[in-house]
Amino acid sequence: MKNWLFSTRPISKDIGIFILRVGAALMMLTHGWDKLSNYSAKLMTFSDPLGIGSALSLQLAIFAEFFCALLLAIGLMTRLSLVPLMITMLVAGFVAHAADPFPAKEKAFLFLVIFIVLFLLGPGKYSVDGQLNRPRRY
Repeated sequence: MKNWLFSTRPISKDIGIFILRVGAALMMLTHGWDKLSNYSAKLMTFSDPLGIGSALSLQLAIFAEFFCALLLAIGLMTRLSLVPLMITMLVAGFVAHAADPFPAKEKAFLFLVIFIVLFLLGPGKYSVDGQLNRPRRY
């Protein structure tokens, strides 16, 4: 038991990546779904942190937080879908909430750290990418 608890070898790296990937994606989906389902109302109040217009800023946030999070949840084009999510969290943390106290930006930074870790580790075996790239035995 002691060897198992204090071992530096992973118990199951792929299950850990799966839980982190799906958990973060589902939590991010709630933010994207809120923006998507309340598009008209959000359009009037959504900030323009990059100076590209409120409508385009909202559309890019919806693309990242809903559609890219959906791809992340199933593990399809994982690293590519993480890029817009990381950019969105960078903008949220450093631009949109720049003047806010740290607790207001903490969620964006936490998501950013998770997305960076997933980008570095990859989708894992339990993903669509993992199944498409597995060696075939005939």
